[in-house]
Amino acid sequence: MIYFFNRSTLILFAIFLCTIVFVNANSQLAFGQEERPPVEVGVYVVRQEPLILTTELPGRTSAFLIAEVRPQVSGIVQARLYTEGSEVKAGQVLYQIDPASYQAVYDSAKANLARAVANLNAAKPKAKRYKELLQSKAISNQDYDDVMSAYNQSEAEVGVAKAALESAKINLSYTKITAPISGRTGKSEVTAGALVTANQTNALVTIQKIDPIYVDITQASTAMLRLKRALASGKLVSVADNAQKAKVRLLYEDGTPYEHEGTLQFSDVTVDPASSAITLRAIFPNPNQDLLPGMYVRAILEEGTDEKAILAPQQGINRDNKGNSIALVVNKQGVVEARMLKILKNIGNRSVVSEGLNDGDQLIVEGFQKVRPGAKAIAVPASDAVYKAMQKK
Repeated sequence: MIYFFNRSTLILFAIFLCTIVFVNANSQLAFGQEERPPVEVGVYVVRQEPLILTTELPGRTSAFLIAEVRPQVSGIVQARLYTEGSEVKAGQVLYQIDPASYQAVYDSAKANLARAVANLNAAKPKAKRYKELLQSKAISNQDYDDVMSAYNQSEAEVGVAKAALESAKINLSYTKITAPISGRTGKSEVTAGALVTANQTNALVTIQKIDPIYVDITQASTAMLRLKRALASGKLVSVADNAQKAKVRLLYEDGTPYEHEGTLQFSDVTVDPASSAITLRAIFPNPNQDLLPGMYVRAILEEGTDEKAILAPQQGINRDNKGNSIALVVNKQGVVEARMLKILKNIGNRSVVSEGLNDGDQLIVEGFQKVRPGAKAIAVPASDAVYKAMQKK
């Protein structure tokens, strides 16, 4: 049997077939979604907590006190009276300059003083007698003035002689070159027999006090401004007050921590135009003298306390193709959400998150490969391994 269909009938039949296919496809898709159960994911519940923020900065050690020893009189060095590289005390004799010529000058000044005193002693009773004679009109005023002038001159000569003796005594004492400060000596630049001159350019030896010791730390001026703004806004609370200075810890160049803790002393008021950095100075105890002047170190400086810091395990943070930090969270409706994060810094296995996470958020740290944003998920507590990793620093 042959059926004949007109054009309108064929078009209606085609529409009917397409409708059946579309409905069938949607039914299969809906059936597949209903059959797919929510996935279990391990979550870490984010909580606000106080956190002392630190920054690691480069620094150089420098001596607490430095003294370059130079001679104050000229002469021949007779002996060096200390051991190079040893500790010396303030006032300890380091070098002996030949004192013969200075001793002679001292002896001469002493004799001159004795002569001036003798002359004064002779003039004093004469002046006294002439004063009495003047009162009785036995001598003229001119005679009295001459005697008093001689007496005053004798008095002045005694003063000059005393000053000359004191100067000679000082120069004689300078032939013993002493340590102006206590500290460790460097190498000696002269030996016995060398001629030295007063206030010469080259130092005989340099003494450095290195317990305690300074550490000069450089910090970018922009970082300092950012810290000040955070403190002014109340986001950070200063860790130091008038009674306690900010604490500083040190790392050697190889990363080994220095055993003693230091304190911040001051911040420079001038920005270096070449590097746009300022200098911070910290002081550290150095009883074993492990730190030597000029060493490169890393300083860990306490900046402030964030009373409401958000710390998240790095295990739950990923990056997109552009390098942005992304995390997945399970919201209150059990739906997975993607969050763009702003990471302030990393501390051990934790990241300090300044934007993107809130107190109480359920951060997916296990099973995030099995879910996508918008999907349903069942949040279960993360394994103990995640919490143990969070404790590592």
